Amino acid sequence: MAYVSYIVDGLWHVGVLDGDGIIPLEGVEAIGPDTGIDELAAAPRRDDLRTGRDQVELLPSSPRPNKIFCVGLNYSSHIEETKRDLPTYPVLFPKFASNLVSADAPIVAPPESTQVDYEGELAVIIGRAGRRIRREDALDHVLGYSVANDVTMRDYQYKTHQWTQGKAWDSSTPLGPVVVTPDEVDLTAAGIRTTLNDEVVQDSDLSKLIFDIPTLIATVSEFTVLEPGDVILTGTPGGVGYRRDPQLFLHPGDRVSVEIEGVGRIDSVVVADA
Repeated sequence: MAYVSYIVDGLWHVGVLDGDGIIPLEGVEAIGPDTGIDELAAAPRRDDLRTGRDQVELLPSSPRPNKIFCVGLNYSSHIEETKRDLPTYPVLFPKFASNLVSADAPIVAPPESTQVDYEGELAVIIGRAGRRIRREDALDHVLGYSVANDVTMRDYQYKTHQWTQGKAWDSSTPLGPVVVTPDEVDLTAAGIRTTLNDEVVQDSDLSKLIFDIPTLIATVSEFTVLEPGDVILTGTPGGVGYRRDPQLFLHPGDRVSVEIEGVGRIDSVVVADA
C-alpha cells in the first residue's frame, strides 16, 4: 500500500494510491502524532470520492513531523570521499517541518549560498510511537518509506562544526511522493540513484547502509520518543557535488531526480529564490 498526502480545494487529505488515482481516507487530514499505522488502517476508504493523481496538489509525504532526524556518513562510499573515519555511532542532526517540500515542488536555491548540493536518501516514516525501542522490535514502528533529497548549502554547513545551518533551510528538502508500506517493498538491496541533468551522479543500494534502519530507530528512540509522522533520513551514498573534482553544485534551471527501487522517484527543478 502507498499513502499519499495532498490538498484538494484548500483542504488536506490522506489517501491510498490506486493506479493513477487516489482513494481518500475518511476523517484523515494528515499523517502525524495522532494518525499512524492503526488509525490509517481503520479509516474507511471513500471509493466514491476517488480522484486523479494529476488533479491534486501533493504535500510532503509526512507533512507535519514533530521530529526529523538526518543521518550523516552512513555509506562507506560517502565516508571515503569525505576522508573521514568510519563512525561507531550514527552521526545525527535535525531538520524541521518548514524545510520540507513536496516531491514535485521546486528546490529553491537561496541567494546567500553558492554551494547548493544534492543528497539522495531513503526516508523512514514512523507510524507507531515508542521510546527505547529494541532493535528487534524497531520495524513494528515503521509506517513506511519515502524518497528524499537532503539538499545542503555546503558553504553554510562548514561555517562551524555543527551542520544545522547548512541543512535546515526552509523549502529545501523534497520528500515523497508517497509512503510505501513495508509489506510492499524489499529494501534488502534496493538501488538508490540521483540524476542531475540526465547524468547519474549517485548510484548505490541500501545494503550499503552502515547503520541499518532498526539500528537507527533504536538509537534515536533511546534519547527521545519517536511518534507517528516523524522522519528519519538514512544518509546519502558517495557522489555528492562538494566532493567531486571539479565540484558540482545546483543552479537555477537544473533538473535533479532521486529514485529508490520499489519506493518511488522525486523530480525537482531548481529555481532561484524570488
